Amino acid sequence: EVQLVESGGGLVPAGGSLRLSCAASGFTFDDYVIAWFRQAPGKEREVVSCVANSDHATYYSDSVKGRFTISSDNAKNTVYLQMNSLKPEDTAVYYCAADAFDWVGPRDPNEYDFWGQGIQVTVSS
Repeated sequence: EVQLVESGGGLVPAGGSLRLSCAASGFTFDDYVIAWFRQAPGKEREVVSCVANSDHATYYSDSVKGRFTISSDNAKNTVYLQMNSLKPEDTAVYYCAADAFDWVGPRDPNEYDFWGQGIQVTVSS
């Protein structure tokens, strides 16, 4: 059974940092692309960043480039999202998603087969 479990969310003041973790199980980690999406109230789910676990190639949306860093630890089957210089507009539920793609880049959420339960990130102004 595929499982993705997010952790590390919470409340942080603007300018602060958080690190999200996505622990994966039930599939061959090295063969998958894992993405972080977020969804704010009243908005569509959007891709934030993704990583190919095979070669650690990464993608970032323009809104987080230079502030967020995605990484994967293949020994622990875990993907991290280090979020620095957080802004109130980063407030959302963050989800990790996984699928066996052969390239890393922006995709619609419906292209991913596996999802975590989501975790709240709130940035106060």
